[in-house]
Amino acid sequence: MQRMTVQRAAIHQALSVAGRPLLPQEVLEAAQARVPGLSLATVYRNLKALLDDAEIRLVELPGSAARYELASHGHHHHFQCRACYRVFDVHACPGDLRRLAPPGFVVQDHDLTLYGQCKDCLQAG
Repeated sequence: MQRMTVQRAAIHQALSVAGRPLLPQEVLEAAQARVPGLSLATVYRNLKALLDDAEIRLVELPGSAARYELASHGHHHHFQCRACYRVFDVHACPGDLRRLAPPGFVVQDHDLTLYGQCKDCLQAG
């Protein structure tokens, strides 16, 4: 466990306040409100440390850059806007998906991503 620096605290807070998975550039922009001189290299270094300490987790969607979110969110899924490409948390789950697996297979985990337009993009369009 690494010590909590001002930079690391700002990055952690940026992820906490956002309430959705963020790209490193989005983390930088949000964290610079607390630490104006923060660089993208420092964000990446701290994201790696937060991952190593299991405080955050990686969100990887097909065809999209990696994003980061707090690990404390628990089991949930994601929605990606096809207009602005932001990713949002979906705190709902269809539940037991074992019936969808081929006979004799064992489902150990699942990940569900919804795609469409977010409310901001719908209102703008």
